[in-house]
Parts: sequence; C-alpha cells; structure tokens
Amino acid sequence: MSIPLSGTSIDLVNGEYRASIATVGASLRSLTFAGRDLVVPFDVDEIRPAYRGATLVPWPNRIVDGRYTFAGVEQQVPLTEPQRGNALHGLGAWLDYRVVDRGDDFVELAATIQAQQGYPHRIDITALFRLDDGLTTVITARNSGPDAAPFGTGPHPYLVAGDGHVDDWTLTLPASRVLTVTPDRLAPIALADVSTEQGGDFDFRAPRVVSDVFIDHAFTALNRDADGVASVELRAVDGHGVAMRWDAACPWVQIHTADQPDPALSRLGLAVEPMTCPPDAFNSGTDLIVLEPGETSSASWSIRAI
Repeated sequence: MSIPLSGTSIDLVNGEYRASIATVGASLRSLTFAGRDLVVPFDVDEIRPAYRGATLVPWPNRIVDGRYTFAGVEQQVPLTEPQRGNALHGLGAWLDYRVVDRGDDFVELAATIQAQQGYPHRIDITALFRLDDGLTTVITARNSGPDAAPFGTGPHPYLVAGDGHVDDWTLTLPASRVLTVTPDRLAPIALADVSTEQGGDFDFRAPRVVSDVFIDHAFTALNRDADGVASVELRAVDGHGVAMRWDAACPWVQIHTADQPDPALSRLGLAVEPMTCPPDAFNSGTDLIVLEPGETSSASWSIRAI
C-alpha cells in the first residue's frame, strides 16, 4: 500500500467536528465544523503547500541568514527561504512523525530532531491533537541530548472564516505591539505601537474588516483572559467564523494575509501562528527557550468554530 505524499493521514471526529492530521510535519491537513472549512486544507496526496498546518520546531518563523551564535559557538543552518536568505520554520516540517497513540477523537505523534550541522542538539517532539470543543494541539519538546539547546515552537494554520477571502473578513486581534520588519527580507527592526505604525493599519484590537491591508508581522503585548489565554477571531459577513486561542507559553503571534502572485491562490486564508518566541529569536534571544538536558517545554493552542 502506497503512502500518500503528505504522510499517513489520521482522521479524527467528535460531534460535528472533523479533522485530518498528516504525519509529515505533524500537519493539520483539514479541519471542518458541520461541513464548513475552518482552515485552508490540502489534499492527502499533495506535497503540503506554504507550510499549511505544519508544526514548527525547533524554531518558528525565521533565522536571518540562517546564522546564529549559541553557547559561544557560531552555527549555520540551511537557507530554506533562499529568496530572502533566511532559515524558515525550523527543522521538523518534513519529518515523518510516528503514531504513538490514537482514538476516534485524538492522535499522539512523535519524532526526533537529530543533532546535525547547525543545530547540534537532539530534541524529542510529541504532538497531541484532540477534538473536543474544537481542535486542541499540545506540543511538548524534550532535550534528550547532552547539552543545553535553544528552542521555540508554533503552528502554521491558515484560518478560514467562511465565504469570500481575507479581504472580506472581520479580524479581532488583541495585540498592542507589532514587530516592524524590512520589506525585502522580513528581518526584525523594532517594536512599534499598533495605533501609530503605518497609520494604524495593524490595529485590530477593535474588530474591523481586513480589507486590502498586507500583513506578515509578529504581534505581542496581547490582552489575555483570567486564565492567561489570548484569542484571535475571524468572522465572515454572515457572522460565522473561526477563533484561535493559545496559552501563556506563546507571547507572540504571527499574522499573514497569505498574499500570492497568482490571484486564484492569494488571500485564501489568514495565517495565525502563536509562537513561543519572535522571528530571529535565535539571534535576539527574546523569549528564547533554553532546554537543559532532560528538560521539557510545552505549548498549546486550539481552533474552534464561531
């Protein structure tokens, strides 16, 4: 029996929710509620496009130039975003995770990032996906190597509110600070206030239509509820939509309007990527997790229908 290009597909069901998890990259391949897409899906026998639904480890977002220094040693990882000269979205996106446990409404996957040139650390990753009131994901990393290791994580779903495109949907994003970046390479520059940066284009603290605003930026200073949970909501014209929530382990969220040169593929969904650290954290050290030998770190997020 041939294995699909996206890896083994694990289908989950709970009530009106349906999810499909692809083992390559521990990727969320599809998520629906009452037959309505909540994320931009991809086919089971398709090479996952644009990191859709991938689990990002051991770093989310970018390392500028693919170069960083840790514990006094300069490291160089492959440039997986060559047009911008960056190392994008970690080392785990193309690993084929193995199934550890599964049921009708959950699956637990695991993989190991082996010590390698540019990242001389061994990290065991566990990805738990569970359908309840939406899809909850918990990523746990354990340093099984002999030395301390830098680490970060996050997901890469493209949320779908309903009919139409990103331009038509209303976004609520409870963030008061945005990380400005260079236009050519998206390299971090500095934090700015969303109310003033680019004339307030990035201020979605009060719900408003995205319209033609281009966003590919990290946000922080998030308003959270009493349990420390932050939430982004995306609604279609009819009021239906999708919400993403995440815990205090992720003080950052990358938002991308998914602009593409081909109009037929452009702005089909809004990338919402909670992150434990900002872009280029391996260089800045901002919110970078340092895992000592034997130490673990976890982060979680969920997607549900509105």
